[in-house]
Amino acid sequence: MKNHNLFAALRAAFPDNLDEIAVETENGLFYSWRDLERASAMLANLLKSLQLPEGSRIAVQVDKSVEAMLLYLATLRAGYVFLPLNTAYQSGEIEYFIGNAEPAVVVCSRKNFGWVSKIAFKAGILNVFTLDDNRTGSLLDRAAQCSDRHEVASRKADDLAAILYTSGTTGRSKGAMLSHGNMLSNALVLKDYWAWQPGDVLIHALPIFHVHGLFVALHGALINGSKMIWLSKFDPRLVLEKLPEATVFMGVPTLYVRLLAEPGLSRETCSNMRLFVAGSAPLLLETFQAWQERTGHTILERYGMSETAMLTSNPYEGERRGGTVGFALPGVTLRVQGDAGQPLLVGEIGGIEVKGPNVFQGYWRMPEKTSEEFTADGFFKTGDVGKIDERGYISIVGRSKDLIISGGYNVYPAEIEACINDMQGVAESALVGIPHPDFGEVGVALVVGKPGATLQADQIIAVLKSMLANFKIPKKCFVVSELPRNTMGKVQKNLLRDQYKALFVGVT
Repeated sequence: MKNHNLFAALRAAFPDNLDEIAVETENGLFYSWRDLERASAMLANLLKSLQLPEGSRIAVQVDKSVEAMLLYLATLRAGYVFLPLNTAYQSGEIEYFIGNAEPAVVVCSRKNFGWVSKIAFKAGILNVFTLDDNRTGSLLDRAAQCSDRHEVASRKADDLAAILYTSGTTGRSKGAMLSHGNMLSNALVLKDYWAWQPGDVLIHALPIFHVHGLFVALHGALINGSKMIWLSKFDPRLVLEKLPEATVFMGVPTLYVRLLAEPGLSRETCSNMRLFVAGSAPLLLETFQAWQERTGHTILERYGMSETAMLTSNPYEGERRGGTVGFALPGVTLRVQGDAGQPLLVGEIGGIEVKGPNVFQGYWRMPEKTSEEFTADGFFKTGDVGKIDERGYISIVGRSKDLIISGGYNVYPAEIEACINDMQGVAESALVGIPHPDFGEVGVALVVGKPGATLQADQIIAVLKSMLANFKIPKKCFVVSELPRNTMGKVQKNLLRDQYKALFVGVT
């Protein structure tokens, strides 16, 4: 019987010569394909030695490193479920994820071991390891004692491979369950659709707790047996330095804005490049056009979600239209529906719904929520609002929910509003997304005080910074006398967006 373990497919794509370089880091370290094979085997054997129950979750909150990537591959290889967590998450957030996912293993950086282990041990988790971005930590110490030979665990296509947490308007995070088949189908489709070629080299400058960096970029390089230039974080000057050695770059729109701010960006520096891909947030037409003019390359914009991996893409061959996310990928069925579930005409705006082998298995331990998000005929309701033009190009025009996508990260207003509303003297608050030239969108908080209370906007921001990840912090906060409401008493966030939409115009 065929083994559908995603790692088996990635491993089969390794070059015949395992001593070729697979990964090069900014620090001058080189990892061969044999290193990837051996290290992932040792880590997989460590996990296996813990005698974990079938389907155990491995929760990981560590800084980006090649070893962190190897831990992901080892988790797949051993047949367990990978649970990546944003490095910006604080104790309240981690406590929720550990409580909800009930992982069997938690891996964190050494600097966070004190508080992370306390949460984990309190939840009854016995296995807590450390991993730092300088190739140290108890995880590697233990793995060094394990065999470098490991038979890949057999898995079916619909067996769970990863859980990615995402949220809704309630602010309560939901774990999107992705199977081995979901992710492999998407990797293979993108390999063909983006015309990955022998000799391609990827600059990997994205985080690996996110679909874009962990699945789209990483799987793309591995399934093609392509070398990666691995950057621990995005540095525009370092990217420019490495562009002549690479052929593929993937980034969120913010990264392209920052590269455009570098005087060294030119047609010459990009002359060896084959493909620039953008996603995770809307790419402004201004950025799209400026990139064409400066580099001679047209950015390929695509669209995906935690629940689906990639859904659409502008074509590799053919017109890449700015302001659109292209066409549904092969195997994906996409439709735009009206509020009553009726099909819409060309150019009409409605809810985007999708079906395909890449669509997730549902939300972790939330069968009712899963059921709500699928139509009777099996389409997933993305929560995005869009339209399809006369040539079939899809445009995303907004969210049916209040989600703000800032610099490629999801910010859920309800979560931030709940924190503000709990502060002394606050009557109510609203967070809205406002266009921003660098981040695409940022949050602006409007806060109403209780009678007699004196609120300071700076103090509200300071308190939030002690509670939440930095990317969730509003860029501006205003204390106002009231919030606009409709006749049903619902806050009219559209009016607030209009009122503050020019706040960051001209900001660079």
